[in-house]
Amino acid sequence: MSITSERTSAPGAARRTPAELPLTKLGPSFGAEIRGIDLSRLTDDQVTGVREALVEHKVLFVRGQDLDDTAQIEFGRRLGEVTVGHPIHDSGDVAPEVYALDSQENGFSDVWHTDVTFVRRPPAVSVLRAVVLPPNGGDTTWADSQLAYESLSPGLRTCLDPLTAVHDGNRAFGYYLAQRRQGQGNLWEGEAFTELTPVEHPVVRVHPESGRKGLFVNPGFTSHIAGVSEYESRGILDILYAHLTKPEHLVRHRWQPGDVALWDNRSTAHYANRDYGDQHRVMHRITLRGDTPVGPTDPR
Repeated sequence: MSITSERTSAPGAARRTPAELPLTKLGPSFGAEIRGIDLSRLTDDQVTGVREALVEHKVLFVRGQDLDDTAQIEFGRRLGEVTVGHPIHDSGDVAPEVYALDSQENGFSDVWHTDVTFVRRPPAVSVLRAVVLPPNGGDTTWADSQLAYESLSPGLRTCLDPLTAVHDGNRAFGYYLAQRRQGQGNLWEGEAFTELTPVEHPVVRVHPESGRKGLFVNPGFTSHIAGVSEYESRGILDILYAHLTKPEHLVRHRWQPGDVALWDNRSTAHYANRDYGDQHRVMHRITLRGDTPVGPTDPR
């Protein structure tokens, strides 16, 4: 699925989707900002426009919003099915649908990752809201995994297409599940998380709506390539991570109060800068239910 915007004479000028969303592209094929809308008061056509823009531009930024957790969740429900906040983490004093990333409680995301890829059906979309921001620092950067795949050499793409990789949440959350939750995680899509069992996903994922291929490995949760030696796996992943995070594949956001970011986990990875010392940073994230990743050689 894609959207067709009215062309303007100036590159990078504001464009409008068929749903009348004022959309400004941040790069030739990745990232866009939507201005002049209230996410708590969208029409049905505008909601459709946001969904379509998300598939095409992969990460969207909306400034000047006045949302609380309830309004953030309600907006998410208009886009899709909202999951619990996290398979493992206790929601604490926020709604069960919210995953609170609080720097004073070790809530950091300073490793390249795609959200929750260590489950069979990783979330399709994430919606992140700035709650408390440090006076400076704390930017977030996203990588376009589809552009990264498409800019690889044809020979390497052919080698990658049939491969699968193992995604393991134990490195990030195993200790927390065992010690803080005593082996009692949350209910995720009807499954109680009492342990983190590694899962396999295709190294190259075919987007279920656009049909585009993108890299679907990340340093946060991918442990190794299946069916190859440890040394081959390490070499392949090092090449892919270096390529994925090339500057021309990235868009970086400097947060302001009232900012909301939406991104498509099926076509992106992201990294939150931890460059603000002991200053306080709190972000609230919700996720939308996804589907089982499918690779180029998988039967459909």
